[in-house]
Amino acid sequence: MKYSVDKQEKYTILRLDEENLNALVAPVLKSELVILSNEGIRNLILDLSGVKFVDSSGLSAILTGNRLWSEGKSFIIGGALQPSVKRLFEISRLDTVLNLIPSLDEAVDFVFMEEIERELNASEEPDIEFE
Repeated sequence: MKYSVDKQEKYTILRLDEENLNALVAPVLKSELVILSNEGIRNLILDLSGVKFVDSSGLSAILTGNRLWSEGKSFIIGGALQPSVKRLFEISRLDTVLNLIPSLDEAVDFVFMEEIERELNASEEPDIEFE
């Protein structure tokens, strides 16, 4: 699988450099997602802008990423999706489950907004004292 990883302070971009996210590529993507999650990456932007075809195993890998980054973290599909991939997300109704952001700049902005929101929510939680 051809890909690149760009680690920043608040987020990491995983760019898939494959035209097909299929049964040959999906297991490697799943493994990389697990590794990044275990490294403690809080916010992951998955750039699928170069992907032209996704099969069911590819969707499974994407959903694995979504599960790994659920509680208090952000998993974003960022970048302009190819029409066939966008249509697949719509047909499968995954566009209602996943954070699909049309550009990488907007995806990065989304990460920063999510981080601010988490910080605000954490500061609003009441301190509980036990005696």
